[in-house]
Amino acid sequence: MNTNARPIVIAGAILAFLGVALGAFGAHALRSRVDANLLAVYQTGVQYHLVHALGVILIGVLVQVAPDSKWLRIAGWTMVVGVIIFSGSLYTLSLTGIRGFGATAPLGGLGAACSMVDACCGRSQVKVTSVPTFGTGYLGRIGLMANLARSTV
Repeated sequence: MNTNARPIVIAGAILAFLGVALGAFGAHALRSRVDANLLAVYQTGVQYHLVHALGVILIGVLVQVAPDSKWLRIAGWTMVVGVIIFSGSLYTLSLTGIRGFGATAPLGGLGAACSMVDACCGRSQVKVTSVPTFGTGYLGRIGLMANLARSTV
């Protein structure tokens, strides 16, 4: 994996891990401690957190295909910052009950939305001539199978 894609994929994987951990925390530890409305806010934060973690990983894979795409790298990091601000403010709101934290959520949502625009700008730089390889692990075998299938068509 190239040096541009690796940090983005790692950031996405860390976000995914934290999303699962925070979701489990909310489902088990917060259910009896937080009222239903704040628990729903927390669950919204987890939902967006997990979806955008997958988006960051996908953008990292696209950076692997187009390592020189400035827009894709910007998209990946903008999405990371956006999900931290958006979900983080919802987590903080639901845990503290301080409504002011909810006011920062739109800024994170704006960051996530801007990352989609950045990704669209970077998409034009992606020219798939072969499926990228990801080493010898599971993803590498998938890439090898895709290359073999492509060469037999």
